[in-house]
Amino acid sequence: MMGTKNLVAFVLFALLVFEGYFTEKVLSATVTYDHRALVIDGKRRILQSGSIHYPRSTPEVWPEIIKKSKEGGLDVIETYVFWNYHEPVKGQYYFEGRFDLVRFVKTVQDAGLLVHLRIGPYACAEWNYGGFPIWLHFIPGIQFRTTNAPFKIEMKQFLAKIVEMMKKEHLFASQGGPIILAQVENEYGNIEGSYGVGGELYVKWAAETAVSLNTSVPWVMCVQDDAPDPIINTCNGFYCDRFTPNSPSKPKMWTENYSGWFLGFGNPIPFRPVEDLAFAVARFFETGGTFQNYYMYFGGTNFGRTAGGPLVATSYDYDAPIDEYGFLRQPKWGHLRDLHKAIKQCEEHMISSDPTQVQLGKNLEAHVYYKSSNECAAFLANYGSSLDANVTFNGNIYFLPAWSVSILPDCKNVIFNTAKVVSQRTLGDSSFYATTSVNDFILEPSSWSWYKERVGIWSNNSFMSSGLLEQITTTKDTSDYLWYTISINVKENNIPGQEKELFLHIESLGHAALVFVNKRLVGFGYGNHEDASFILDEKITLNHGNNTIDLLSMMIGVQNYGPWFDVAGAGIFYVALRDLKNDTSDLSFEEWTYQVGLEGEDLDLDNINLANSSLWTTGAAPPVNQSLIWYKVAFLAPEGKGPLVLNLASMGKGQAWVNGQSIGRYWPAYLSPSSGCTNGSDCDYRGAYDPTKCLKNCGQPAQTLYHIPRTWVHIGENLLVLHEELGGDPSKISLRTKTGQEICAHVSETDPPPADSWKPNSEFISQNPEVQLTCERGWYITSINFASFGTPIGKCGTFALGACNADILSIVQQACLGQERCSIPISTATLGDPCPGVLKCLAVEALCSD
Repeated sequence: MMGTKNLVAFVLFALLVFEGYFTEKVLSATVTYDHRALVIDGKRRILQSGSIHYPRSTPEVWPEIIKKSKEGGLDVIETYVFWNYHEPVKGQYYFEGRFDLVRFVKTVQDAGLLVHLRIGPYACAEWNYGGFPIWLHFIPGIQFRTTNAPFKIEMKQFLAKIVEMMKKEHLFASQGGPIILAQVENEYGNIEGSYGVGGELYVKWAAETAVSLNTSVPWVMCVQDDAPDPIINTCNGFYCDRFTPNSPSKPKMWTENYSGWFLGFGNPIPFRPVEDLAFAVARFFETGGTFQNYYMYFGGTNFGRTAGGPLVATSYDYDAPIDEYGFLRQPKWGHLRDLHKAIKQCEEHMISSDPTQVQLGKNLEAHVYYKSSNECAAFLANYGSSLDANVTFNGNIYFLPAWSVSILPDCKNVIFNTAKVVSQRTLGDSSFYATTSVNDFILEPSSWSWYKERVGIWSNNSFMSSGLLEQITTTKDTSDYLWYTISINVKENNIPGQEKELFLHIESLGHAALVFVNKRLVGFGYGNHEDASFILDEKITLNHGNNTIDLLSMMIGVQNYGPWFDVAGAGIFYVALRDLKNDTSDLSFEEWTYQVGLEGEDLDLDNINLANSSLWTTGAAPPVNQSLIWYKVAFLAPEGKGPLVLNLASMGKGQAWVNGQSIGRYWPAYLSPSSGCTNGSDCDYRGAYDPTKCLKNCGQPAQTLYHIPRTWVHIGENLLVLHEELGGDPSKISLRTKTGQEICAHVSETDPPPADSWKPNSEFISQNPEVQLTCERGWYITSINFASFGTPIGKCGTFALGACNADILSIVQQACLGQERCSIPISTATLGDPCPGVLKCLAVEALCSD
């Protein structure tokens, strides 16, 4: 007979086993699809997704960024997997720090969101070498992304590595994890034709390989019209409402909806108006879409040398709803949140039927979803780019601005229009825009130290070769830099002491190069993101006897996109001297001496352990406007918990490190073209968007502010190291912190009430629109700088009283001061009626701080 203690233990064990089994069965999910949508546990889902790339931020801020994404109405987080940093050396894996993929996926799961894991392993993503490890390039006989045995072996091995890692951690949906989708390859359809039959065979192999890994969740291929069953082919682009999957059994999915565009050094800053972005999303769901993903929802930062090429900037802000530093970009985040709420109100109708199209006029149409014969939801669209319209639908008249969609969850009440932005705005066009909420801290010039880089060959590990070598093959991307050095002896018909004038002609595949003659800088050449190659012509003088020409060729990110991009070269390929008689001497096939990297890199000058090394020179003031010089300074981090930025507007081109962590490449000396920009944020959202339509900061550097994650600094002294290539003034560098934000809102009596206030069978039209204000978490509304109900004039930051005004300052103060968020209904019963019969608006400006 079992003893009492043993009986209790057995019962407890049985309960625990049963509870674990029951919990697993509850948390696990079956993910399939039909022609309408992804089906999770037997239920079709309408899903909003957003891209967040884990290495472009730090693990400490992942939870907050993901939480803001959820609050913005997202259901899914989408990320690439970055092979080159996970397997930097063949067979040696790295999954720590910013590259802790499992931790990231679990952080998403902890927030209650789902995951789309884009394993690839090709990523593009404006990431160095498209995410491929550079060692892959040197495997004998390899050809990337085609039916090539060496490549397929490595690709399959990495795919399997990631899948097994996810399975081991129980992260697929069938195991109770958050991963509901996986992606193999990436945008291959754009370049498949360049690979001929090999490309077609590769697509089939990639699909079969992915399915064979038994993830138990659907696989997708984006921009892949020939994706074989059961792989879902998906759309990438600025608009995907006209996209149709390659099989009637597959749902209409959008894996990359560009919230803006990436930034290149030397280019103006692109931005995408939220009215157009919301229009694209609404049109997609209107016409049968059920899954869409913002690329990017949070862009982040290309720390270190992770930025792709050529010339992709360090900032990967992407004009995303959450900016590079983790702050909400308003009104983009808020307007899209309201859109997601409106679509969510229609979900039960959308998963119950296919849309029925109703023509309402020229460039005017409706799509109706029926839950039953007398229950429907509708999207009304004016896809004309210039003319507003009044349309009749179900016996009612609706006003539709040009290039807009209205959402009616009951086929009657408009709860959202993509062109009517009522969410709050933030003053300035970036988080660290110079306002009263941003503080600058100048670094003391007397505290600087420096180290002058040696020009040309600096060690005995240099080597000689006949002819000009391709740079990536030579450096294996261990450094951005490669020295090309040649000696020239001038003796014919020259009198000793006299100089000979010549023209030096250089042609390079890219990306930039410094030219030294007898150790003196004589020229600098560079390309751009669209074409990194360049030609440089310089008039030089050579002395009688021996002379040296030292060329420092620089990479700014290894190419990441295009057919056969993996074999795209870089570096100098032609050098010639021409005398005044036009006689040319081709030096390209002469004996050259090569040195990979810089002396300062070899000395490890960015290492915090060398902060007090005798290698550094310290003086009253640092040398300025000198090329190839290293600087260091100790600084105290400003108080606070938020991110810091380094203002490098006074510098030329180079790289920067904080406490040994690289914050990326900088290039403020490269100015964008002076023309082609729209007036601030006033780009007309109407009409098709492309990356050149809406630009700002013409004639300015692409980037002057560089992100320092707060966790990279500590109490006490911190170390900043810079390697300056062109010349700058480090004494003018400053640190910038953000201590608050200035927010505002402008809502009229005719704007719809909040989308989530609509309830089925309710009198929605009788509810009031609202001004809703929200501070970033941890900040509170500390002052109301403007408040008017009537006919206020101006824009955010420049509001002024109009002819009609009700003094409502005390009402707004009572509702908002000391609060993290507040709302003020627009009602004459509460606010008064200063001008009966006149359309009135409520405008408020407020300051949030800690």
